Amino acid sequence: MKNLSIVLAALLGFAAFSAYADVDNAVKLQTRYKSFAKTANPEYGSPSAVDGKLFFNRKIKGANGKETSCSSCHTQNPANEGKHIVTGKKIAPLSPNVNPKRFADVDKVEEQFTKHCNEVIGADCTAAEKANYIAYLLTEKTPTAKK
Repeated sequence: MKNLSIVLAALLGFAAFSAYADVDNAVKLQTRYKSFAKTANPEYGSPSAVDGKLFFNRKIKGANGKETSCSSCHTQNPANEGKHIVTGKKIAPLSPNVNPKRFADVDKVEEQFTKHCNEVIGADCTAAEKANYIAYLLTEKTPTAKK
């Protein structure tokens, strides 16, 4: 019984470290994007969770005439599981506080930014938009309770 307790404690400790590591990766990426944003615009201050939330929820009319936003697939709360609006495929939460895999692969993060920014807004996101977006995701820690 004592050995089982030790194994469980070790596993829980590893899981907590894993989640922290990817929040840390998100913060590192945010810092990197902040640096790029300041290079592009010396007036850029610091990443803003408020601006990130506005960006996340901003409705943009696509070429098909339909409005879409990040929240269209990822819900109003990025700590929730989302669902692709076309395919219906489930999407793991965006918040690294809830989904420890979200920022694990930096190359994949950049690939997804490029893909989704072009799909939703019709252009690549700026470094400031990315920094703000991550700032917002880092504030969301609790999924919305299901009714």
